[in-house]
Amino acid sequence: MDVNLKRDAASYFLTTLRDPDSYRAVQGVANARSMLEAGFTSVRDVGNEGNYACTSVRAGIESGLIPGPTMITAGRIIAPYGGQFQLQPDKPQLGEPEYFFADSRDEMQKAIRQNAHFGATVIKIVVDDQPYIYSEDDIRFIVQEAARAGLKVAAHVWTAAGAHNAAAAGVASLEHLNGITDADLEVAKQHGVTAVFTPFPMASLRQLRDDGEARKEYADEISRLRSGHRVGLPIAFGTDAISELPGMSRGETSVQWIDSYIEAGFSAKDVVKAMIPTAAKLLGVDKERGAIRPQLAADIIATTGNPLEDITALKHVSFVMKNGRVIRTDR
Repeated sequence: MDVNLKRDAASYFLTTLRDPDSYRAVQGVANARSMLEAGFTSVRDVGNEGNYACTSVRAGIESGLIPGPTMITAGRIIAPYGGQFQLQPDKPQLGEPEYFFADSRDEMQKAIRQNAHFGATVIKIVVDDQPYIYSEDDIRFIVQEAARAGLKVAAHVWTAAGAHNAAAAGVASLEHLNGITDADLEVAKQHGVTAVFTPFPMASLRQLRDDGEARKEYADEISRLRSGHRVGLPIAFGTDAISELPGMSRGETSVQWIDSYIEAGFSAKDVVKAMIPTAAKLLGVDKERGAIRPQLAADIIATTGNPLEDITALKHVSFVMKNGRVIRTDR
């Protein structure tokens, strides 16, 4: 069985079977609050979240009903048949509503338009979690159709072939990039693609893998992150945090990904660049927030130390302001 199917299918199937979308929206409310309290004032949700649960959470934040960061949300993920699941012929419906299975151009177009209609603010595709993957032409078509709706495309890529196709097609961002070659990192750079590496800290990987698998995956992910940095590819901070570390909230857990950037040789300023200006540009909020300047939203955090000297200071946020409103202050 393909490594990605073994990696993803079990947990996603269990979530689909066990949790209704209403409960997943409740989880989203709790996670949004914890992300904001940890200092993440803008986030992009491109994960599996059922039937537009993330859109409802975003609407609640925007209306002031619940606290949370500015959210960019993908809605349902678009993928070749099966998505990230290993479906069974007598239960093919279990892959929905997590995914739009879109293999023809008509299906791709419909999936993009339905996502846009129901409030998605970015399009997420899974390129290569099946033996059959989206071609460069497939992805280029998706990028063009999404652009007609004013949306960017984020591409989950786990293999060299998938990363090549998505980079050459000019998606807005590549997610994970575990299998990408140095040559295709250059292709991505030439096409103005932003990389969102998601190098799990060892503590998180050990929740998902045995020790040998965790060590190998960690080494591979750090190697790709280091290579992306070396070639000068724009890198936005991302986590892929799908659960919490013991004793931590989702927000506190997400900050731990900083350790992987340190391991890959990033300076404190490099990490800040990935977390703020590069990320703000990718999310499309850089004209409104992401810097302390007149006419920009007052999204401000304070830490107990100087993160430009010691980036781990971001693990110790003592003050959070969102849109000029104090969310957290430790006195």
